[in-house]
Order: sequence, then structure tokens, then C-alpha cells
Amino acid sequence: MASRQRAIFPNSWALRSSLALTAIVCASPNVEAREAARLDIAASDLPQAIAELARQAGVSIGSNTSLPAIRTQRIRGTIGVAEALRRLLGPAGLVARQVGSTAWRIERSAQAVRPSPTPPPTPSALAPEVQAPPIVVTAAKQEQSLASAPFAVAVVVPDERSGGLAQAVLGSTWLASNVEGLALTGLGPGRNRMFVRGVADSPFNGASQSTVAILLDEARLTYAAPDPDVRLVDVERVELLKGPQGSLYGTGALGGIYQIRTRRPDLDSASFAAETGAENVWHGGLGGSASAVVNLPLRRDRMALRVLGYGAVEPGWIDTGDRRDANETRLWGARATLRTALGDAWLADATGFVQFLNSRDTQYVYAPTERARPAQLPEPHDNDLRHAALRVERRGGQIGIHLTSAMTWHDVADKLDATVGAQGFGLPDPGRLNDARSYRVWDNEARLDGQWGGMRWLAGAAYLDATQSRDLLLNARASTATISLGTEKRNSSDAALFGQMSMPLGQGLEATVGGRLFRSSTELTRAGRASAGLDDRRRTNVTPSASLSWQPRDGRLFFVRYGSAFRQGGLGAGSAQPMVLEGDELRTIEAGWREMLGSRGQFDLGGYFSDWDHLQSDALGTDGLVGTVDAGRARIVGAEASVDFRPVVGWRLQAGAIFQSALLIRNDLGIELDDRRLPVVPRYTVRGSLSHDWMLGPIPFSAQADARYLGPARLSFDPVLDRRAGNLLETRLFLGARLGRLALGVVTSNPLGLEANTFALGNPLRVIASRQYIPQKPRSIALSVRLLEFP
Repeated sequence: MASRQRAIFPNSWALRSSLALTAIVCASPNVEAREAARLDIAASDLPQAIAELARQAGVSIGSNTSLPAIRTQRIRGTIGVAEALRRLLGPAGLVARQVGSTAWRIERSAQAVRPSPTPPPTPSALAPEVQAPPIVVTAAKQEQSLASAPFAVAVVVPDERSGGLAQAVLGSTWLASNVEGLALTGLGPGRNRMFVRGVADSPFNGASQSTVAILLDEARLTYAAPDPDVRLVDVERVELLKGPQGSLYGTGALGGIYQIRTRRPDLDSASFAAETGAENVWHGGLGGSASAVVNLPLRRDRMALRVLGYGAVEPGWIDTGDRRDANETRLWGARATLRTALGDAWLADATGFVQFLNSRDTQYVYAPTERARPAQLPEPHDNDLRHAALRVERRGGQIGIHLTSAMTWHDVADKLDATVGAQGFGLPDPGRLNDARSYRVWDNEARLDGQWGGMRWLAGAAYLDATQSRDLLLNARASTATISLGTEKRNSSDAALFGQMSMPLGQGLEATVGGRLFRSSTELTRAGRASAGLDDRRRTNVTPSASLSWQPRDGRLFFVRYGSAFRQGGLGAGSAQPMVLEGDELRTIEAGWREMLGSRGQFDLGGYFSDWDHLQSDALGTDGLVGTVDAGRARIVGAEASVDFRPVVGWRLQAGAIFQSALLIRNDLGIELDDRRLPVVPRYTVRGSLSHDWMLGPIPFSAQADARYLGPARLSFDPVLDRRAGNLLETRLFLGARLGRLALGVVTSNPLGLEANTFALGNPLRVIASRQYIPQKPRSIALSVRLLEFP
């Protein structure tokens, strides 16, 4: 086979990236002056028109009031920002005031704000709710209002949905309880795999590329690693883009995109916010968390730094022998972003981010409803993430330019008790299996977008290089003897050109077509006890997408979309000559209805059908080690609905449900299957949340009740490991109050003290010999105190 030699030097990444981006910026022509920019803003709803004006003129436009979804007229020509805002806002009774050289704030006009002839309300009266600003989605690589986005996406704002939980404990598990279609394995923080809409290949952390890409501000964090459980501190929103996204994000994005959008530095004003919390688990340990955020303008309107830090101790509740609450988790993280306004509508953001997570032990037991197990060796877990990114963009003029380069270093280490299940490896008295994995991801993209007539378009080029290595080492229990159970190194690269165009067809119809031409290559070297393998493969292909949407009126959207994605194959498990596996191919067609209910909320309804061929699955061998197999062909059919509704002032109802059938319709495993369901994902999930805000004298109070029911799920295709999970109810209660700039909260999780089995795997070496159960976290109570951002 053909071979290549290539090295990526971390110390040269920043130099290469900064030189390339600097050259592009310096070579770009100046944009028209903001006082008279060349604008071409298509007729649309007001929120979308404002977002497009901000993009084309390179300014920031905020609002202290609601923006009605009224239709706007087209604006075209060399027009000042003030005049464009006057034309857009006048019919709505709104005006814009300039608050900085590049910043504007929308307010109600003096004529629209008339004194009320009625007496002022008493201090105990609750003020009417103000409609939230329109939600702008960016996961599809173009800013677009949620009301007109022709694809399935969930947007979660942690500040609105946290229910009193401290930000340092909010992660992907919490987010999964607030959206439809997102499922995780239950191994514990830093160990879980993430799946969207039933696209689940295995519960085991093998070598296969993840089916969900995790991004931080458009830069890829993971490629084949487990979910790092990034905590949602100082996060503006999380966007979950559902369905295959190969046309925009390349190989591996079979299930969807999980994108974290952080708050950007404020160039104009300094601010500070902090939070602390404490938690007590019934029959468990004590924990706590803290976080702080500082925004510092270094040069007004030109440069600002936003820095944050956080830490948490998450209490354990599993006793192992005489070690009480052994599964405690500790983590800390920090992030810093330096924003520089380079002039002529150019912005540069340099970001550094780290998170270090350590769990003292695993959280499985050997009997249902138990929270204790016999004495065995500790099984600690480490998950260390380091990330650096440089982003330069120009938002003014006819064409927007977006340049991103990012590098991620991710190290994951597990130690498993091998006193049971490892006797066949030839080491007398085996003690512990050390599983060390290292991941490196270098992600680069250059993208242009804009409007041409009434059409919106984007075009770009991308290059990604991902390296992963794994070492398995078995140690003796009573001596220094060791034996290697295998090493593996995989280098994957993806070079691509991509584009997308949206064309209005009249009468509220719009067609969108897109595609990605990619060249993917993978080099895999494996050395094991009894076998070795070398694989070097390349593939050139196109992953298309298309959608048709209809907006019969403002705030109502119907759409149909087709999407596809590809995942590169690898080496199969087993013999001295491992099988070379074909790459996964997944195609989905979906339909949706999105109804914006003005200040009352929104409603979403969708259905999907997916065809998944050459499903690569990480399977457990008879020796207790994980290898990859081609499971065959799967079909996934599902429907989901969600509603966010405010029936009256002070009350809010949020609910959702998903029902799906994910089945293997062609079995290539070589074993007879009585149950053809795909692993991990529950057959259905139903959630609901009811919150109420009220005034008691001068003090605002809040209360919230959350519940989610997860239906039946299974562990694995293998009949020997066909362990059941799911059928569990999760509940949470919250009460909070606000005293000036302090927000106080108390949260009770699992107040009913339920003891269902959430997952059926903890240690793959032992799982064949004895059943394993991961119980629900016991009843807990958490307190939080938040100092809201000021001034």
C-alpha cells in the first residue's frame, strides 16, 4: 500500500496559522466607510434584516425591546447605517441610537412610548414579559433567524434553562435533558459517547470516528474522542444541528453537530460576574463549584480581553469496599479570548481554553438498585483538553469573510480492574489494564458568504488533520511485570471545497442546495499480541444536501430537507489479517414545521427517515478488548415535537417528545439476532418543564419543576451483552430569588429517590462474567449564589 510521512508540530501551528490569516487580511481591500456602506438587504422579517445589516455594515446592533416579526422592504444602494436603521425600524415604532463607533442600540421611539393614564403598578405586581430578541442560528455556517432556518436545530440558552444549577456543573448530560434527539452513554463524565437522532453505533469507546462533531465557536474539539463534557460557563447558547451534516462539516458528521457558542469580549465596557455553589448527595458525598468571568477593554472600541475560570467537585455516591463515595469527580477549566477590531470591519479573536477532569473511580455496581459493590481496585479516569484557536472575519460590505484555524490536544486515560476477565492474556496474576489515548485535531477553514440579488450563498475551503493513538498495557497485581495488549495509531485528513446557495422562488418558497467535494485519507497502523495491520486508504467523493422551505406568513415555516454524510472505514477486529472495512454512508430525508408564537414562544414538529449502510460498530471481543466490525445496514425512522409556551405573564411551559425506531435491516455480524435495535438510544423520550415567576413585595421569585422519562434501551448488538437499560424517570425542583445583583437558588434533583438502571456497562473486562448496572444518582440538594454581571 502507498505510504506517506507527515508530522504536525504543535509549536509551529500558531505561527503557520497566524501568518496565513495575516496575509489574507493584509491583502484584502478596504470595505466602504460605515457612514455610507454598499448594502443589499433582501425583503425579510425585521430580526433577520437587522442581523443582515449588522453583517454587511460591520457593526453591532443590540436591542432593549422586542423586535416584531414584521416584513421589511428591500434596501439596496450606498446608504448610511443610520438611514438603513431608520427605514427598517420606522414601521415598527422603533429607533436606533449610536452608543459606540461600531455599536447601535434599538429602542422604542418617544412617540411609541406614551404615558399610561392608569396608576403605576404596586411593587408586588409582576412586570409584563418582554419578548426575547430573535434567535440567530450559526451552526449552518450562516447567520439566520431560527424562524426561517430550513433544518432541524435545537437552541438552548443556559442562562434561561439552567433551573438554578451552577454553570460549572452544566455539561452535555444536562443539555441532553433539555432537547429532543440527543442521547449519551452512562459511563460518567468524560467517558460518554454522544449520539443524535438514533445514529448510534456502539456503547464502547473504540477507535471509530465519533458520529457527532463537537465544536467550540466553529472550531472542532473532537474527532474520535469521547465527549469531554465541556462545562457551559459564560456560554451564550448551544446549537444542536440534527441529522447528517456532511455537506458543511465533512466526514464523520453522521448524526449532527453539537456547537458551543461562547460570549465574545465587549470592546466598550468592563464587567465582572461570579458564582458559587454547594451540593449534598443523600448517602453520598459533599461537593461544590465556583466560577468567575472578567471582561476588560484594553483599548476602547479596539481591543478587549474576556477571561474566565471555573472548578467543581462533583460528589460520589458509589461505595467500593471500605472506600466510600468512590466515584467523586473533580474538574477545573479556564478560557481567555482576546478580541481586536482591526479596522474596516475586520475582527480578530484569539482563544485559549483548557479543561482538566479527573474521576476517582467508576460508577457501576453488580446488582440493581444497589449503590455499593465489593472491594476491587480503583478505576480512575482522566480527561484533559487543551485548545487554541485564531479567528479573523470581516462582516462589512457585499461579502463576508471568515477565517478559522484551531488546534486541540486531548488526552484520555482509564485504568480498569483486570483481576477478572484478563487471565487469557498470558500474564500471571493480572491486576490493572491501563488504557491511554491521545488525540490531536488541527481544523482550518476559509469561508465567504453574502447575497447576490435575492440569493444567499456561501463558499469555502477546509482542511482537517486528526491524529489518534492508543496504548493498552496490562500490569501484574503483585509484581512489576507488564505486557502490551496492543498499540494503534491513526492519522486522518480531510481536504474539501464546499458551498451552498438559497434561492427565493416566490410566494414564500425558498430552495437551498449545497455540497462538499472532499478528499479523505486515513493511515492506520496496529500492533497487537497476535496480529498486526496496516491500512492506507483515500477516497474522493461528494456529499450533497438540499432543502425546500415555505413561509406562508411571518413566523410559520414548513420545510423538507435531504442530507448525507460519510465516515472513513478502518481495520476490523480479529485475526492475523484484519478485514478492511468499508466506510459508513448515511442519507436522511426529513420534514419539519416551525411556528413562532411571538412573545408566547415557539412550536416545532418534525419527522425523519435515515438509511445507514456499512455501519461500523465497536464491538467487544471474547477477550474483553474492543474492535471494530461492519454491522450491516440500518434504518432509522422517527418523529419529534417540542413546545416553548408562555400562556400568561409569569408562567412558562416547555415540553418535548421523540419516538424512533432504529433497526438493523441487514445483519453482517455473522451472528443470529433476535433483537435488531441499535444500541444505547431509547425508543422514546418525553420531557416537561413548568416555571413560574412572581413578586413577593420588592423581591422577584422563581420556581421550576422538570421531569423527563427515558424509554427502553439496550446495550449492544451481541446477544451475550443484550443488557437492558432505560425506563427511568428524572425529576428536578428549583426555587430561586433575586436580591439586587445576587441570584440565589436551591435545587433538589431526584426528589423521589428513584433507583432505576441508567446504563449497563462499566468495565468491559468484567461485563461478560457478571452483569453491571449504573444506578440513578441519589436524591441531592444544591445551593447556588450568583453575582450577576455588572456594571
